[in-house]
Amino acid sequence: MTWTLPNALTLTRLFAAVLLPLGYVLLAHPYSDALALILFTSAALTDFLDGWLARRWEQTTALGRLLDPIADKAMVAVALLVVCGLYGASWVVLIPSAVIMVREFAVSGLREFLADRRVVMPSSMLAKWKTTVQMTAIALLLLALYLNFGGYTTQCIFCGRPALGAVDLLGVVLLWIAAAMTAITGWQYFARGMGTVMAEETH
Repeated sequence: MTWTLPNALTLTRLFAAVLLPLGYVLLAHPYSDALALILFTSAALTDFLDGWLARRWEQTTALGRLLDPIADKAMVAVALLVVCGLYGASWVVLIPSAVIMVREFAVSGLREFLADRRVVMPSSMLAKWKTTVQMTAIALLLLALYLNFGGYTTQCIFCGRPALGAVDLLGVVLLWIAAAMTAITGWQYFARGMGTVMAEETH
C-alpha cells in the first residue's frame, strides 16, 4: 500500500464527510453551519489538488484511484442530505439532489460492471464541468445556511426560514443546472456502456 500526499488529501475528504453531519450533532447554529461550509469547501479544493499533485509528481497509485471516487461521492451525498434536511426537504433542493445521487450510484454500478470486463470509461469534459457546478452549488447553499442561522438576513424564498434570498436562489439555480448536466452525462455513460451489456446478452 502506497501512502502519498495526494492519497492523504483524498483520505481527508472521507473524514470530512463523516465530520460534516457530526458537527450538527455537537454544535448549535450557526457554528455547525460554518463548520460544514469549511469542511465542504476544503474537501472540494483537495478534490482538485490531489489529482493535480498526483499527476505532477507522478504519484498516481491504485489506492488513489480507489479512494478518489469514493471520497467524492461520500462528500457530495452527505452534503446534499444535510442541505435537504435543513431546507425542510423542499422540492427545489430535494428533486435535483435525488437526480444527482441516483446518477452517481447508477454510474458507479456501471463502472464496476465494465471494470470486471476490463472496459475503461473515462470522464467526459461535461462531467468535469458538472462536478465544478455541483460543488459550487452545494457550497453556496451551505453558505446561505450559515448566513441564515447567523441572523444576517431576512427570510428564505424557498423554506421560509431566515435566509439570504440571493445566495439561496443562486445555489438552487446552480443545483438544478448540475442536476441537468448530471442526467445528460449519466445518459452518455449508459449509452456508451450498453454496447458491452448488449453484446454480453447476445452470447
